[in-house]
Amino acid sequence: MPNIFDTDAQIDLPPLLHAVGCHCALHRRRLFTGALALGAGAAFSGPALAKEGVRDDVGNESRFTKLVPAEDVEKAAAQQYEQMLREARASKALAPAEHPQLVRLRSIADRIIPYAEPWNRRAANWKWEINLIGSKQLNAFCMPGGKIAFYYGILQQLQLGDDEVATIMGHEVAHALREHARERMGKTAATRIGASLVSALFGLGQAGDTLLNMGGQLLTLKFSREDESEADIVGMELAARSGYDPRAGVSLWKKMIEASKGAPPEFMSTHPSGPTRIADIEAKLPKVMPLYERATKPARRFAPPTRG
Repeated sequence: MPNIFDTDAQIDLPPLLHAVGCHCALHRRRLFTGALALGAGAAFSGPALAKEGVRDDVGNESRFTKLVPAEDVEKAAAQQYEQMLREARASKALAPAEHPQLVRLRSIADRIIPYAEPWNRRAANWKWEINLIGSKQLNAFCMPGGKIAFYYGILQQLQLGDDEVATIMGHEVAHALREHARERMGKTAATRIGASLVSALFGLGQAGDTLLNMGGQLLTLKFSREDESEADIVGMELAARSGYDPRAGVSLWKKMIEASKGAPPEFMSTHPSGPTRIADIEAKLPKVMPLYERATKPARRFAPPTRG
């Protein structure tokens, strides 16, 4: 199997930040419909989530989120994600569907996605995608609308086990489910562009173009510490319900700290690092470990890519 890591392509991040993807239309349909089928049969619901797990630790939707139409944000994200895939394909850095690490990522996503809808009802209609990019960067992201991508470097350099991959994927999916990018766009509209434009966002015509242009600012957007903490705890629950050990968050962050010489990777740079982050994760474990203990565990386990 060709090692896409050898290409070390420099693929620009999509402006709407934090995504993961799947390009094959056939797989996308299988992944999405399979997730819905699993979700329909799962023994949980929105109200049930409120009685266990971390629902009580997560705040209500920000009022700024309501300032930006979700459909427009998701459309912009899909366009930017496709642009990223075209660039990766042109650089021969887009993993083929049969690449073992992409198979691994999609297998983990198939288990996580059914638990997304109770956190965001629109997720049932998202066209979930996941892709693997050949780059040394320690990066992964999930854009609005369920567009996920992992960079090969984070899997290879950190030698991530499946539980650690699920921890990262859950964290990034949580950003999309909690609509942190849309919230940040709403805050920008309210604080930088002015009330008149905020009002215009509820109209038609030029307002739609204005919203899409706002996506460019998110190329360098850093989520707030509050957003990162929220994504941590929601991601832990998603991983635990999917049958992946939430305690892997501790080993994951020890690896990240070591690889980054004490600083978190750029894609999570606004989050507290070191002992503070690990302590936050450990404090939430009592709430999510019962979910993991009851969950059906994955029948197949995957090995991380070999180091070059």
